[in-house]
Amino acid sequence: MTKTLTKMAATLSVSAGVALVASAVAAETWDMPMAYSATNFHSAVGAEFASCVTSGTGGNLEVVVHPGGSLFAGAEIKRAVQTGQALIGERLLSGHQNENALFGFDSIPFLATSFDDSARLWEAAKGPLTDLLAEQNLHLLYSVPWPPQGLYFDREINSVAEMAGIKFRSYNSATARLAELSGMLPVQIEAAEISQAFATGVAESMISSGSTGYDRKVWESLTHFYEVDAWLPRNYVFVNMEAWNGLDEGTQNVMQGCASLAEYAGNWRSVQYTDFTLKELAANGMTVGPANDSLKDELREFGVIMTNEWLENTGDAGKAIVDAFNASAN
Repeated sequence: MTKTLTKMAATLSVSAGVALVASAVAAETWDMPMAYSATNFHSAVGAEFASCVTSGTGGNLEVVVHPGGSLFAGAEIKRAVQTGQALIGERLLSGHQNENALFGFDSIPFLATSFDDSARLWEAAKGPLTDLLAEQNLHLLYSVPWPPQGLYFDREINSVAEMAGIKFRSYNSATARLAELSGMLPVQIEAAEISQAFATGVAESMISSGSTGYDRKVWESLTHFYEVDAWLPRNYVFVNMEAWNGLDEGTQNVMQGCASLAEYAGNWRSVQYTDFTLKELAANGMTVGPANDSLKDELREFGVIMTNEWLENTGDAGKAIVDAFNASAN
């Protein structure tokens, strides 16, 4: 996939002719903070996107990726880009749900539970999200979904009642609310801190993808992964709006072209990574499989509650997204 993306980037740079204007534009470097480890597929796609932009602009704009929260912690990235401390970055969309509930469209439990559903939901939400980000001095470039979210525990769980009192790693408002409804104790933990949190007992459970569990080697502390396919959260890459507006049209075109390639590659990798990571969790000793029907039914009841709460918080804007998503299934 890397070779394919590189070839496509080369084709893009030739067709756009941007490399030919190298002498006319002063070269500059943009730092791109990312929250997840360099080996995570989101970070790998981000690195290829950066390479595509650098190549496509003939070196006029060099994008340098800083994975693993090494430049800014995940929760700090959006603010850093808004204020120009960094000019481009990546963040979990639903990580901003406490700012505006609309950011949590992708974390409505059991609304979009497959990659096809996720793509349709993104199409429904992309316009409103683009406008919302523009109001916050940010230009949206691309978005990539995580694999479906499942439940991790350090013990066998067969009902919601058995979750009571368990320390649960939360990463957005939706996960914190899920913990509250199930009687667990939410603990806010960034992705880079997951391994330490489980190793030290700060957390005993989480809802996340097989990808995150594999990247953080959670089998060293956890024992069970239950496939519940609750939702497919999204990461997104965004640019400081003032910096974006300061780019010439050719550079903007290359960056948008590279973003389209990255979104395609990221979706493909997320699909492929799902099966691979679940097999790896099992190979490293975890019990991996679907939750029982009773537990699924209990969790779906929480989904109804959280869907209604989200619609109440987002009003007409949220209803328009859900209505458009539902209509696209017909």
